[in-house]
Amino acid sequence: MSPLSLREGLRKAVASQEEIEADEEREDAVRAKGCVPVSQTPDRHRVKVSGVIRSVVLRPRQGVPALEADLYDGSGNLVLVWLGRREIAGIEPGRRLKVEGLVCTREGRRSMFNPRYELRPRPGE
Repeated sequence: MSPLSLREGLRKAVASQEEIEADEEREDAVRAKGCVPVSQTPDRHRVKVSGVIRSVVLRPRQGVPALEADLYDGSGNLVLVWLGRREIAGIEPGRRLKVEGLVCTREGRRSMFNPRYELRPRPGE
């Protein structure tokens, strides 16, 4: 066994569940072609990101419905906002998505408004 694989094995043995899940999400996001990690998304640029939805909330904005989903890819979170929508079939916690759109920083959080999206299979599907 090489020192590198021994070190990696030891790190995984003492890693928290959260760290293990983050590693798995990063690996899955890398497999999605053309995607960049959330932590590396430049502000005001069009990008593709892949991750898992952690939460979905209906949060009206100035009287207009807005569906917000928190997408996590292991490197960071991206708030997805669909204006004028109360719900979208398939957009639910635990669902994997690949999204494309313009990233902006709003209230200190990376956000993407009305992104194009592709539902991805859950692990084991």
